[in-house]
Amino acid sequence: MLLRVFFLISPTENVSAFLFNIISSMKKIFHLTFYIIFLAFSVIGCKNSEENTPSSADAASESEKLTSFFEHEFQRDLEDSPMLQTRLGIKTSYDSWDSFSHLRHAKELEKAKKRLSFLKDSVNAGLLNEQDALSYKLYRQKLENEIEDYDFRFYNYPVNQMFGVHAEIPAFLINMHRIDSVSDAKAYIARMEKLPALFKDVAEAMQLREFNQIMPPKFVYDHTIEASRNVITGKPFQKSTDASALLVDFKQKVEDLDISSEEKDALMNRAQEVMINSVQPAYEIIIAALEDQRQRATNEAGAWKFPKGKAFYNNALKRITTTDLTADEIHELGLSEVARIHREMEAIMEEVEFEGSLQDFFHFMRTDEQFYYKNTPEGKEKYLTEATGLINTMKDRLEELFLTLPEADIQVKAVEPFREKSAGKAFYSAPAIDGTRPGIYYANLYDMEAMPTYQMEALAYHEGIPGHHMQIAISQELEDIPMFRKMSFYTAYVEGWGLYSEILPKEIGFYEDPYSDFGRLAMELWRSIRLVVDTGIHARKWTREEAIEYYTKNSPNAESDAVKMVERHIVMPGQATAYKVGMNKILELREKAKKELGDDFDIRKFHDVILLDGALPLNLLEEKVNDWIAEEKN
Repeated sequence: MLLRVFFLISPTENVSAFLFNIISSMKKIFHLTFYIIFLAFSVIGCKNSEENTPSSADAASESEKLTSFFEHEFQRDLEDSPMLQTRLGIKTSYDSWDSFSHLRHAKELEKAKKRLSFLKDSVNAGLLNEQDALSYKLYRQKLENEIEDYDFRFYNYPVNQMFGVHAEIPAFLINMHRIDSVSDAKAYIARMEKLPALFKDVAEAMQLREFNQIMPPKFVYDHTIEASRNVITGKPFQKSTDASALLVDFKQKVEDLDISSEEKDALMNRAQEVMINSVQPAYEIIIAALEDQRQRATNEAGAWKFPKGKAFYNNALKRITTTDLTADEIHELGLSEVARIHREMEAIMEEVEFEGSLQDFFHFMRTDEQFYYKNTPEGKEKYLTEATGLINTMKDRLEELFLTLPEADIQVKAVEPFREKSAGKAFYSAPAIDGTRPGIYYANLYDMEAMPTYQMEALAYHEGIPGHHMQIAISQELEDIPMFRKMSFYTAYVEGWGLYSEILPKEIGFYEDPYSDFGRLAMELWRSIRLVVDTGIHARKWTREEAIEYYTKNSPNAESDAVKMVERHIVMPGQATAYKVGMNKILELREKAKKELGDDFDIRKFHDVILLDGALPLNLLEEKVNDWIAEEKN
């Protein structure tokens, strides 16, 4: 085209005009060419854009792929965990235990890496709907944390007074292994028969940790040796009028079967043989390992004593709180909260017209007989009855605070005698997902002086309703979310909700007795002291004795309470910081929602926002509440 234009120019035209015409012609041709090309690419681009715009079918396909992946991997985990099967009411591997071998860690790491690779390479997160995107984010974060934490896989104590297998195994058989048939009873016996191999793996895990300089302080060995011996005390292990906890449990369950007395006798005889030939030798393995290690244990309490102890503790705080709070920040938060709660307690002192210092009031609350039931079967039964009554009363008021209620029921039980001496003050056991077992609030009535009546109300709300039972049962009953989310346990969220649930009833008129309100404050104070003491032990090298002294000076709780709590801090670094950090975050988010929504704020809707996606890390919980606030404004 350009050549054609050039040769059409007359020779009589001057050069300037000639050049001007050439340039003008070239510009016109360039613009025309560009426009044609632009139109062509626009058409192609529109076509490609249409092709690349995700359709509803694409989104559905991606969602189905992710859902299938979650379900497949959950079933893999379920297949690898006979104990989880039992907790879920499944009896597929009813005669077996999980692996307790240290070799499982490498297998779990490889599994996590493959799962993460699939999420990164095979799932288009941009196509996922809101719920699937949340599931993707949670699962990916879980895998990334698991991989990062591999270096700290031996930084725990597999046998300790809080959750050691020596106590968990019999508790599991007693509370989780139902016997509805002869085959179930035989599975119970088979599990007992396999205990020597399991306990051998645990003993090897303890030795491996010692090789890596991970050993608990001496007091842990004293508790766990005694608790292990308690399991094999009584019939059939000894000539005694009292039966062991395992024998009592097995006998009661078999007695309820609709079978002949001959069949029952045969099962009982076989169970006693296995107890003597398998259970007792298993516990002798673990007792020998504990007694051996005790000779080399020290009194050093904190995680700072481990190789890379500081890095481990900082990581533990990050995982437990799901925040970036440092040990120093958590310590200072604790000091601030302790001071605030002390001031609120002083106001109650004035209300009840108590004369004296706060320390004098603590002593009064700690020692006055009016606040304690007798340490007798009758006193313990009275405590359980009243705790049940408190939960039932709260049930009748739930609709004022919640739109969604759990279907699962809850029971109140005393911690079993074989583990009550070393177990915590109170705890909750989740219901079976299939509805065959209710949730259980366990109250530890070993030392009634550690269970004052003025704390009974707050404790029942925390462990029962509207606390752990409400949150965990609702989570398990959620539909249209993958199973791993129903089973997730973010400590700051779960325990933060439990502590938040202590103050929530006050807002609808509970804690009418000022002493009960003091008890509520005492329990919040206890969780605030935890922030100070946990960081004190693990980051500031406090001794066990220094930590106990801080509790007794700053709270009304019994010294036995303080001792148990400090010993818990020592074997579970960082765990106890989650409660107050989680509660503060929920209250902070609620206040933000109230401020921004004003009269449109509905606490029932807020609680749905908090509860209806299962347990979440606090950073994602905050995102969720912020999104809800924005939606409510529109």
